[in-house]
Amino acid sequence: MKVAIGGPLKLAFRPWVEGLENVPAEGPAILASNHLSFSDSFFLPAVLDRKVTFIAKAEYFTTPGVKGRMTAAFFKGVGQLPVDRSGARGAGEAAIKSGIEVLERGELFGIYPEGTRSPDGRLYRGKPGGLARVALATGAPVVPVAMIDTEKIQPPGQVMPKLMRPGIRIGKPLDFTRYQGMEHDRFVLRAVTDEVMYEIMKLSGQEYVDMYATAMKRQLAEAAKAEKEAEKAEREAEKAARAAVARADKEQAEKLRASLEQTDRGPAER
Repeated sequence: MKVAIGGPLKLAFRPWVEGLENVPAEGPAILASNHLSFSDSFFLPAVLDRKVTFIAKAEYFTTPGVKGRMTAAFFKGVGQLPVDRSGARGAGEAAIKSGIEVLERGELFGIYPEGTRSPDGRLYRGKPGGLARVALATGAPVVPVAMIDTEKIQPPGQVMPKLMRPGIRIGKPLDFTRYQGMEHDRFVLRAVTDEVMYEIMKLSGQEYVDMYATAMKRQLAEAAKAEKEAEKAEREAEKAARAAVARADKEQAEKLRASLEQTDRGPAER
């Protein structure tokens, strides 16, 4: 996949990279990145010599038919692991287990602490569950990564990418072994996550928003829904107003016609 996808990707988009030396040449490490576009999971592995394993929803691997098999083969080839999002705690526990297994094999594990793509290009609060728990459970260093301008190449909903040059900044590894054995302390998890997000913010230059991206997406969806309902109500009000005007015009015309008919009849007829 590095040859089939990584080569053409680098040739077509020519991504620039800073801090490549901060990725360990061997041994386990967590690559914690901001998330601007679907293409982030392709650009980052493309510029590294080592394999990077990300997690992906299980539906990508279980869809039936020829297209489903091709999709499954593709995601397996680019180093994605299927995660079943069903169950009481959903993807969280599955992601943690998958990440620990990858790191125990001495490999690179890629994760997006925001939990989802940024809806507007800003950096959102990191979720404390996955990243911090995997880091503390394994003792693996956390390498902060900033993807630059990938949202301009392929915004959500856009199929065909725009040819432009994205960037990748890789920061120095962060050591959290001082917190090992404390992976169930929510204050420690929060502190570890915030430290990583701060480093990503410095690398990316993004504006930081102290709320979860999923909450912002809900707000945007609710606002869009409210706007749509308001537009619908406005159209219905305009339609009702036009109907009222039409009825008034019709009544006025009927009164005028009746008056003219009475005028046209002579005194004898009246």
